[in-house]
Amino acid sequence: MAKKKVFALRMDPEVMKALEKWAADEFRSTNGQIEYLVHKALKEAGRTPKKEN
Repeated sequence: MAKKKVFALRMDPEVMKALEKWAADEFRSTNGQIEYLVHKALKEAGRTPKKEN
């Protein structure tokens, strides 16, 4: 499994509440939902990082 970088994220409480609800609706953790959305946004923007071999 790839190592993951840990960092703090400040977020408006109402936005966090909506994100937690969305994550629960899709059977993901809140962290998993954030990762999913970031990966999706990177892919749509054509900025997906290249895999290192």
